[in-house]
Amino acid sequence: MNIDLSNRRVIVTGASRGIGRAIASAFAADGARVAICARNAAELQATGRALQEHAGAVIARSVDVTDTAAVRRFVDEVSEAWGGIDVLVNNAGQGRGGNLDTLTPEQILEHANVLQMGHFRFIQAVVPHMRQQRWGRIIEINALAGAVPTPDGIPSVINRASCIALSKSLGMSLPKDGVLVNTLNMGWIDTGQWDRHFREMPEGSCTREEFDEMALKVVPAGRFGRPEDVAGMVLFLASDHAGFISGASIDIAGGMQGQIAYYPTLKREFNEQMKARVAAQQTA
Repeated sequence: MNIDLSNRRVIVTGASRGIGRAIASAFAADGARVAICARNAAELQATGRALQEHAGAVIARSVDVTDTAAVRRFVDEVSEAWGGIDVLVNNAGQGRGGNLDTLTPEQILEHANVLQMGHFRFIQAVVPHMRQQRWGRIIEINALAGAVPTPDGIPSVINRASCIALSKSLGMSLPKDGVLVNTLNMGWIDTGQWDRHFREMPEGSCTREEFDEMALKVVPAGRFGRPEDVAGMVLFLASDHAGFISGASIDIAGGMQGQIAYYPTLKREFNEQMKARVAAQQTA
C-alpha cells in the first residue's frame, strides 16, 4: 500500500512538540504542505524550521485556540495561501486531573474551552473550505479516558468524551459533503510526561524501571506507545485508502480498555508502597 500525501494541504494544531509534532513531521516527510499552530512561539518556530527540509511548504503561527477570531484568521490564511484545506488534525489540548472534592466548575469550563471548544472552533472554520471542494478529512486526537471513563481526572474524562461524541456526530453529518471525520483515542503515548509522573514518586524510592513496570500493568502490549504509532494511523485516515471511514472511534492504546480505570488505584497503592520503602530505609 502506497500512501501518497504529496501536496496535500494539512493543518495540525498543537504541533510544537509531542504527538502533534510527530504527526506534522510525518505529513512533511510525505511531501504535504503543512500548517502548524501552538501557543509556544519559540517551540513552534523550531518545529517549523525542522519541517521545511521535506514539506512541500510550511506555515507556522502562534494561535490561541480559545480565540475564535484568531482561529478563523489562521485557517483563512492557510486556505488563501494554498487554495484550500484538505486535512485538519485537531490535536491541541492537554489532560487535566482532579475530582469532585478538588475541582471547581470554572476549572472544568476552562479546560472545556481549550479542548471541546478549541476543537469545535477549528472544525467550524475549516469545513466551509472543505465543502467548497467537496473533499476533506478531519482527524480528532482524543484520549482513551473519554471512551472508557476513569474514577479520577474528571475534566479529561468529560471533555474528551464530548470531543469523541462531536467527532461521531460530525462523522455522520458531513460525509454527504465529502468530508470524513474520525477520532483517535490515545492510551499511554510517551511524549515525556511519564518522566514527570516518575518524578512525582517519593525521591529515591524506586527506579524508573520499577515505575514503568507498575504503569504498564494495565497495557496488554507491555510498552508505552510512541508518537509515531499515532502518526501512521493519521496518515492512513488522511489518504484515499480511508475513503469509506467516517464516525469511527479508534483506540491507539496497545489493547488497553477497561484496565485504564484501575490505574489511579494502582498508582496510589504504588505511591504508598514507595513511601513505606523510604521510611524503612531511613530507620534502618
